[in-house]
Amino acid sequence: PQSTTLQRPVIPTEFGAKVPTNIRQRYLNLFIDECLKFCSSSQEAFDKALAEEKVAYERSTSRNIYLNVAVNTLKKLRSLVPNSPTSTNSSSLLLAETSNKKVVSHEAVLGGKLAAKTSFTLNRSGSLRAEDLTGAALYRRLKEYLLTEEQLKENGYPMPHPEKPGRAVLFTAEEKKVIDSSCRICCRCGTEYMVSASGNCIRKEECVHHWGRLRKQRVPGGWETHYSCCSGAVGSPGCQVAKQHVHDGRKESLDGFVKTFEKLPTTDSYPGIYALDCEMCYTKQGLELTRVTVINSELKVVYDTFVKPDSKVVDYNTRFSGVTEEDLENTSITLRDVQAVLLNMFSADTILIGHSLESDLFALKLIHGTVVDTAIVFPHRLGLPYKRALRTLMADYLKRIIQDNVEGHDSSEDARACMELMVWKIKEDAKVKR
Repeated sequence: PQSTTLQRPVIPTEFGAKVPTNIRQRYLNLFIDECLKFCSSSQEAFDKALAEEKVAYERSTSRNIYLNVAVNTLKKLRSLVPNSPTSTNSSSLLLAETSNKKVVSHEAVLGGKLAAKTSFTLNRSGSLRAEDLTGAALYRRLKEYLLTEEQLKENGYPMPHPEKPGRAVLFTAEEKKVIDSSCRICCRCGTEYMVSASGNCIRKEECVHHWGRLRKQRVPGGWETHYSCCSGAVGSPGCQVAKQHVHDGRKESLDGFVKTFEKLPTTDSYPGIYALDCEMCYTKQGLELTRVTVINSELKVVYDTFVKPDSKVVDYNTRFSGVTEEDLENTSITLRDVQAVLLNMFSADTILIGHSLESDLFALKLIHGTVVDTAIVFPHRLGLPYKRALRTLMADYLKRIIQDNVEGHDSSEDARACMELMVWKIKEDAKVKR
C-alpha cells in the first residue's frame, strides 16, 4: 500500500547482458516486497532492494549463478522480517512468487521454464547406483575419459624429455626468439620490464591491470568484449594496481621435474583415483606452488599442505589463491617434499582428475600421463583455447555454487568439484547408453 505513491524502480534493459533484464526485474520486485515489510519508508525499501540486487548481479558471471545468489538473498531478506515463517524454515529453500502465490522449487528456478513441467528428477541415478561408482568400478568407468597422448600434447601438458631425465618438454610452446633473459613481459598488464640477474625488478613500477577475464557479449549489430572484473572495454585502463610486474615463468623452467613410477598392482587391484588442486603465488622467478590439496574418490582430503616457494615472494596472489603471507610464514615444506609424498601416493596408472590440470602439474613439476581433465571433458563450444570455468560447470550441471567464499579460495572445494563432476558425467552417459 505504501508503495503506490512512489514509482517502483526499474532495471534498465541492457542488450547482451549476462543475466536477462526480466529475471533481474522479477527478483528486484521480490526483494522490494520483502524490504517493505521491515523498512520504515518505501524509499528506504527501494534503496535496500536495489543495493541487494546490484550486489547479486555483480557477483554473478551467468544466469544460473545469479539465480542461486538471488534465491539466497531472498532467503536472507525473509529472515529479517519479524515473525516470518521463512526465518524459522529457511532449510526448505522455497521461492514463493508473491505475484500469484505459486510456490517454485529451487530446482525449477535453476532448471528454467520446462524443469517444473517435465517429469525428471535432478538426482536420479539412472542405471548406476552410487555404490557402483566406487573403487575399481569407478576406475574402469573413468578410463573412458582419459586424455590420449595427442590430447596431452595439444593441451600443453608437461611430457617427459626423451633423453634428459628430470626435464620436461612442452609441445605447445611458441617458437621463442632468443631474447635478452633480463627482459620480461608482465603476464598481467603486458608491459615489458627489466630484471637483474637475481630476478629483481630494475625499475620500481606499479602494475595497473584487469584481474578479470575477457568476456564476449552479444549487442545489437554484433559482439562486444568486456573485462569480467569491471566491465571495462578492451584497451581500457586497468582497474587494479599491484606493487610490481610479474611473469608466469613455469613453461620456461623445464628442469627439476619428477615422473610418477610404474608400480605393481596393489591387493585392492586398482591404482587409485585422486583429484587435485594447486595454488600459486608470484615470486622473483615466476609462478610457484604455495598450496596443494589432494582428494580421494570419497571426496575426503588425503593431503593438504602449504608450500614454501624456492624464491622470494613478490605477490601472494591472495585474491585467487586464498593463501596469505601468514599461511606461508610457518611452513618449511618445499616443492621437493611435496613431490616425494605424491610419488609415494600415486603410481603411473593412478587416475588424476583436475580442471586444466596441466597448470597444476607444471606447478608441482610432475609428469603424469593418466589424466582426466574436466576442462576437456566439458569443452567450450568455441573450442580451444577457450575453456569453461569450473564454477560455471558446477552451476550448469550440478546446480551448485562454488568459489563463493568472500574470505578467499578453498582449494579442496575445486578438487571435490572436479571429482563430483566426473561422477555426474559417468551417470549421465550411462543413462544415454541404456
